[in-house]
Amino acid sequence: MGINYRRFSAIAPIIGLSLAAPFVLGMESVVVAQTSSDLMVEEFRLYREGVELFEQNRYPEAIATLEEALAIAQQLEDWDRQGRNLNYIGFIYGTLEDYPAALAAYQKALVAYRSMGDNDENGEVSLDSVYKDDELGVLSNIGTVYYRLGDYKQALEYHQKVLDAAQVLNNLGREQTALNNLGLIYSDLGQYYQALDFLERALALRSQVVSNSGAGSQRYNIGLVYFRLGEYDRALEFYEETLSVVRRLKDRSGEAKALNAIANVYSRQKRYEAALDYYQQALEIAKTLEIPSLVGTTLHNIGKVQQNLEDYEVALDYYQQALEIYQSLNRKFGSAIILNHIGEVYAKQQQNETGLSYYQQALAINQELEHQAGIAENFSNIAAILQQQQQTELAILFYKKAVNTTEIIRQSNRQLSSELQETYTQAVSDRYRNLADLLLQQNRILEAQQILDLLKVQELQDYLQNVRGNGVGNEIAIASPEQQIWTNYEDLTNQSIKIGQEIAEIRQITPQNRTETQKRRLSQLIAAQTELTRNFNSFINSPQIQTWVEQLSVPSRTEGLADNLGNLLSLRDNLRRLDQDAVLIYPLILPDRLELILVTEDAPPLRRTVEVSQTELNQAILDFRNGLQNPTTDITPIAQKLYGWLIQPLEADLEASEAKTLIYAPDAQLRYIPLAALHDGDNWLIERFRINNITAASLTELNSQPPTELNILAGAFANVSYPVQVGQRNVLFSPLPFAKKEVLTLAETLPNTTTLIDQDFSRDRVLPQMNDYNVLHFATHGAFVVGSPQDSFILFGDGKIATLADIQNWSLPDVDLVVLSACQTGLGGVLGTGEEILGLGYQFQRAGAKATVASLWSVDDGGTQLLMNRFYEVLQQPGITKAEALRQAQLALIQSDENAQNSDRGLVAVRLAESADVPSSIKNRLAHPYYWAAFVLIGNGL
Repeated sequence: MGINYRRFSAIAPIIGLSLAAPFVLGMESVVVAQTSSDLMVEEFRLYREGVELFEQNRYPEAIATLEEALAIAQQLEDWDRQGRNLNYIGFIYGTLEDYPAALAAYQKALVAYRSMGDNDENGEVSLDSVYKDDELGVLSNIGTVYYRLGDYKQALEYHQKVLDAAQVLNNLGREQTALNNLGLIYSDLGQYYQALDFLERALALRSQVVSNSGAGSQRYNIGLVYFRLGEYDRALEFYEETLSVVRRLKDRSGEAKALNAIANVYSRQKRYEAALDYYQQALEIAKTLEIPSLVGTTLHNIGKVQQNLEDYEVALDYYQQALEIYQSLNRKFGSAIILNHIGEVYAKQQQNETGLSYYQQALAINQELEHQAGIAENFSNIAAILQQQQQTELAILFYKKAVNTTEIIRQSNRQLSSELQETYTQAVSDRYRNLADLLLQQNRILEAQQILDLLKVQELQDYLQNVRGNGVGNEIAIASPEQQIWTNYEDLTNQSIKIGQEIAEIRQITPQNRTETQKRRLSQLIAAQTELTRNFNSFINSPQIQTWVEQLSVPSRTEGLADNLGNLLSLRDNLRRLDQDAVLIYPLILPDRLELILVTEDAPPLRRTVEVSQTELNQAILDFRNGLQNPTTDITPIAQKLYGWLIQPLEADLEASEAKTLIYAPDAQLRYIPLAALHDGDNWLIERFRINNITAASLTELNSQPPTELNILAGAFANVSYPVQVGQRNVLFSPLPFAKKEVLTLAETLPNTTTLIDQDFSRDRVLPQMNDYNVLHFATHGAFVVGSPQDSFILFGDGKIATLADIQNWSLPDVDLVVLSACQTGLGGVLGTGEEILGLGYQFQRAGAKATVASLWSVDDGGTQLLMNRFYEVLQQPGITKAEALRQAQLALIQSDENAQNSDRGLVAVRLAESADVPSSIKNRLAHPYYWAAFVLIGNGL
């Protein structure tokens, strides 16, 4: 999802309008007199009457009455009374959504309050002024008006002023309102981490604030953030709490907003009947209250349900009604959302030119507002239409812009929890995949590889939050012809923004108050806006644009474009310096096919296309995975099928490059299976190649050299058992008796080994000394938890665990290798997206370790001991890389059958298998991948 604007409901959020209105005492009417005392009594009577009229929803009469009170206050030269009346007048105009009139009243109120305080030389009121609370109320209201007008910069400035002053004054009520309003604005801007921080702080102050003002707003706005992040169940909890609060307070407008919000969740969950029922309840309230924005919001939301139900004509009718209301109110943010949805409806009906025109209008507004999430969605939608029109090169350009804008959003939200970042990634990943797909179709392979690398970095950062990179940028390179196209396109967009701004200014004037000149100008502007939309369609077909497009599509030009991507071309230099006859393989899973990208040290990258659907591939992955975990199953047929898809298309290329090492960056569900266990009909793949897994080339120093001498810290979870909470289950982790043998044998093989068993292998003892060693070997339980990556952990011998969050804070710059010899991933028969496979191994890499060996499933204890002992036996030999040592250890188990006894490796394997410690039940079955294939090397394989 881009951020898919379907995640951005047009529902009007609840924002705390901070009104500094005093408690009104009952008074008898008095005869107006000319004395100062009598004037004050009359002013207060009129003020009270104005408030009562407002509470009866008699808004014009309320304003007129308050203006009478204001005139008396001006006659009295009483700044306090002037400010009070002006503030309430502004509040009523705000309720009527006449924001220019509200802003004018608030500005005058601010002048009045400042005229009575102790001002400094800059005109600011002293913090010890007794009138500061009133001034803060007006500042807050001004900020709210700017928010409603879509001027987020000004809104943030005013609400931040209120927050700063309220904290100095210990004014909890104002502080809470400011936090709430700031949180809402950051939510609209797509900066969800900041939004949740402000909103949760506001909610925490709730119990300390006596007033009921805004009692439901924090809950509502927190729910809105979770809704936008795709966490619908959590959003629903907050929305239902909001509904309960506003009904208790008899806040009818808040009730309509809460009903809308709950219906939005139901709509997203495809519970359309329930959604429509709640929307109709909200619409009835909104019409009764005569609040235009609430009516428009609800009409829009009903239209969205009708769009989802594919009743497009009805959807368009609701959208157009809502758009007319929003435009009349100058509600730019909501207008852009509706325009985008109207564009979607026309695109669904293959009316591409009309769809583009609405996307263009939405984009112009979002660019004016600097609303990044909306911009990214508009770019992506425009790209999709251009793709349908066979304008592939232009579609690529707009997808690049969508991805670059998405990266801006992601960078601002890197402090969100991994869970929330993951839901967002799933929503926007199609932009990356669609772009890579189109680039591959155009044979722009290096650019496609950059997208894939960025997507993998994105997934990893969302999973682990702060991953160090060493070369991948956060922006996709724009080629020279693309930049020339974009410069011309921006000229059109800037014209559209200027026209839109002028239209909005005129629409702020009610139709009956517009002059004839203004009416003519509005007609001219709307015509010009329509013409600009037509110009875009002619723009993409203009001779100049097509000339630049041809430059992008010429094959010889492709490499020239790719040459600008220095961070990608450096891969080939890295491969050369490896001196391991290495190649890099990037698979990309697409709905209708599998794309394979191969990078070698002496040739341009190439691609091979495999005609296999994602559904068929995923089923094979699941079948293979299940078979790998059952040592009695013959998995060679499914292993050969996957080999035919993943390796066979590259056979000739691998042979031509004389490859001996495969550096492999698996995509999505391919992370669940080891490449080593693929079978070509004669041999397992590990028998032909060393295999080195990486997350993305940009995260791995492929050519950093290993230490000359191994210095090992080896811990074992051997004779103890502990219960641990894994997701929603409480799991008892049993002893690993062979773990003790494993680390003791390691100590016998390598003298510079420190062993810690059970209680000695405690978290408190291990953590302080980890960076004193260059190899950490933990023979203990670990878990990658599918669907709940934050619950992943490793278990120490004292029963304590280290979660991903804990490991993230470790610093291991001197560690060359971490070995986790008993980790597991439980799938439960369902494939996820594979991010949790990155889990503990990749988190260690993030902490500074150069490489990690981890297991993809829970492996037999005895078989693991044999494999690990052989791994270190080989690793200590001069000139042997980690990748080769793991390969030799795996070969030792593969060749442990009787037919291998004449080979050196076979003799080693037989000696291992004859160990008295190994149960006889597995001695004759060590060749099955269950025993050796689970272990994957991640990171620098040297």
